[in-house]
Parts: sequence; structure tokens; C-alpha cells
Amino acid sequence: IMLPQVETRVVRQSAGDVKEARLVTAQIAQTTLFMLTMLLAGMVLSNLVEEKSNKIIEILAASIPMDSVFLGKLFAMLAMAFVGIVVWGSAGALVLNVWGPGLPNLPAPAIGWPVFIGLGIIYFALAYLMLGSLFLGIGAMAATVREVQTLSMPATMGQLMVFFLAMYSVTKMGQPIELFAAIFPLSSPFAMIARAAQVPVVWHHLVAILWQAGFAILILRVGVFLFKRHVMKSGRAGRAAD
Repeated sequence: IMLPQVETRVVRQSAGDVKEARLVTAQIAQTTLFMLTMLLAGMVLSNLVEEKSNKIIEILAASIPMDSVFLGKLFAMLAMAFVGIVVWGSAGALVLNVWGPGLPNLPAPAIGWPVFIGLGIIYFALAYLMLGSLFLGIGAMAATVREVQTLSMPATMGQLMVFFLAMYSVTKMGQPIELFAAIFPLSSPFAMIARAAQVPVVWHHLVAILWQAGFAILILRVGVFLFKRHVMKSGRAGRAAD
């Protein structure tokens, strides 16, 4: 009896190993994105409070529309954040060039490194714009540094809860909690960058980017409304009293 020939193939990584490796990439990307956003977005809040105390913001408000002032301030601070990331990233690259060969390689994301890095930059910008717009609204309502600290504390704690939601959902791909984290605007950048590391689908990210950009515009418009109500209105009242 002739037995059929059996072909053997050596598999270095199973599907489970690849999934676990991509999960590591997703968690590292989430943590990096969150840390950069929280560390750099705070500059927006302190900058606005200083300009309000020096009456510079009122001079700008009398010259150009407040929507343009807030939008320009937000994108200027975002550009400064990117400059800082490039500087410190270059320093980190030099360090990795020296000690990098001894470190383990980061597992490749499902969507590929070029697209993954591009999405990481976009999601950082959107997370920064949303949190920066929120901080601008807080700064518009605060008159002193102590008020800023009081009002910013709930926003900071809420952002931590959002991050924990995204971290928890990273192991629940396709489940309701993960879908909620991907849809909820403030957690969407962190959930979607984790999805990019684990799921090779691009159109999900196009929808998420449009949704997050629209929500950032909404928060910015609310911040402008609060500034006009709490600052510009008091300024008119003060001039009328004079």
C-alpha cells in the first residue's frame, strides 16, 4: 500500500503568538499617545490664563474674531508640540542607535508600520485638538490660576478614566465595550490606534478621523461661546461703567 507523501512546514509563530505580539504594540502606542497628549496639551491652558491676566486676549478679541483667535492659538500650540516631539524624538533615536541592538524588536502592527505611524501622528493631533479645545473652554471660564486648577481637575480625572477605558477595551476587540471606546470621541484616538495595531482595516480610521475632527470643532465653538459670555461681556460692562 502506497502511503501519501506528507509535507512538513516549520511554523515559527502561531496565530496566537502574532495576536499577543500585536497586543503589546497596541498597548505601547496607547500609552505613548496618552502621555504625549496630557503632557503637551496643558500648555494651552496656562497660555490662555497668562494672556487673560495681561489683557492681551481682549486686544486680540477687539481686532479679529474670537473663533480665529482660539483656532490660531490651538494650532500654534500644536505646532510647538510637534517641534518638541521632533527634538526629543531625535534625542531618543540617538539613544536607541547606541543601545537599540540589545533591545527586543517591537512587533509589527497589523496595518503595517508606515500607515501605523501616519495614523499615530493624526490621532495625536486630534487628541491634542480635542483636549486643547476643552482646556481653552476651561481657561475661558477661569479668572485666576487657582480657578484654573479647580476647573481642570475634573477634566484631568475624566481623561484618565477615558484612558483606562481604552486600555481595558484593547483586549476586547469587536465587543461592545471596544466599540463604545472607539466611538466615544475622547477615547476614540486611543482605541483606534490600538485597533490599527490589531486589525488590518483602513476605512474604520477614515470615519473615526472625520468624527473626531468634528467633535474638536464643536468643543472649540463651545469654548468661544463661554469666552464671549464670561470675558467679553464683563469687559463691555466695565467700559459702560467707566
